[in-house]
Amino acid sequence: MIIKPFKAIRPRKGLAEKIAALPYDVMSSSEAREIAKNNPYSFLHIDKAEIDLDESIDIYDAAVYKKAKSNLEKFIADGSLISDPEEYFYIYRLGMDGRSQTGLAVCTSVDEYINGKIKKHEHTREDKELDRINHVDICDANTGPIFLAYKAEGGISALINNYAGTHEKEYSFVSDDGVSHEVWVINDSAAINELTGLFKAVPNFYIADGHHRNASAVKVALKRRSNSCPGNEYNYYLSVLFPDNELYIMDYNRAIKDLNGLTEEGFIHKVKASFFVEPAAGQYKPEKPHTFGMFLNQKWYKLTAKENIIPTGSVSGLDVSILQDNLLGPILGIDDPRSSKRADFIGGRRGLGELERRVNNGEMAVAFSMYPTSIKELFDIADAGEIMPPKSTWFEPKLRSGLFIHKLS
Repeated sequence: MIIKPFKAIRPRKGLAEKIAALPYDVMSSSEAREIAKNNPYSFLHIDKAEIDLDESIDIYDAAVYKKAKSNLEKFIADGSLISDPEEYFYIYRLGMDGRSQTGLAVCTSVDEYINGKIKKHEHTREDKELDRINHVDICDANTGPIFLAYKAEGGISALINNYAGTHEKEYSFVSDDGVSHEVWVINDSAAINELTGLFKAVPNFYIADGHHRNASAVKVALKRRSNSCPGNEYNYYLSVLFPDNELYIMDYNRAIKDLNGLTEEGFIHKVKASFFVEPAAGQYKPEKPHTFGMFLNQKWYKLTAKENIIPTGSVSGLDVSILQDNLLGPILGIDDPRSSKRADFIGGRRGLGELERRVNNGEMAVAFSMYPTSIKELFDIADAGEIMPPKSTWFEPKLRSGLFIHKLS
């Protein structure tokens, strides 16, 4: 795989904690306004620039992208963001709940995505792609990193960890959600060259999170190629690479607004056709594949898929597919979970208490706790050129935006 160092635009020392923000797509505009209202340094002023405009504005309005560009230029002009003088790599380590994952911030190749060496496992939506295409193109920068995984290579991890252990940190802080963030700048040409060589032995990268950002970065590059834009930097895009043995996929749970016209008894009767249903003593978090928790009318149940509904296919055999194909679709009428306004998806870090809260307050009628998809399943499906159902994986911790920005020209 090709990796390239880059001149990062990044926070000046002392501001990293204030600037770094969660990805733009994990919150609404109103949530972003609340988060950033007392923090003029928040990167949300760039990644979700509508928060600095009238609340009535469409988030895809041209004014939003112009505001993002002007805010980025302001951050650079006032010294909140600085630019490195040479092209470097950057170590980015995140810690959560007693474990850590150590990544390498680099630029990856547009052509390797086009040629299928950077593999995906999700479909993207045109409107969301267009949003980031406009954002990247008008800002002339990749502002949010793509979260990529690779099959661990001992030599790479050893070099990265040794470098971090023998050099001073550039940033170190704990974000509001309790996640620790540490960054080192690799400005040693020998280490940069060695890492570049080691990654040439890695056969593929896999998109863990950021499919829309990835596709949009590629389409901006293709647009600039077609217009014969000068330079070459736009042929690469910002990514952070993590070895698979350090990654953790959490459960991505489901909640449905109504029982599709069924009574509680009628609904459970239909569920029993495909699942063994038994009451659970308190919250039920599935402990193995093909088991599910169900919270309905203040009671938890354990659902176990019957053998006859468990397919052998890599995608159809996923728990998210089994639940969709045998319960959410045929019983609850959620035919397309990507577009249904009756379904919601809740990341596992919010806990099963969030499922109970949504049902108990009447917002949802029933909720399901899931067994997490494994990183091996993700790799196998991507290798086969297949696509996972929507909302199959929830990675934690989330990479922060604003710690590294890659200018395209």
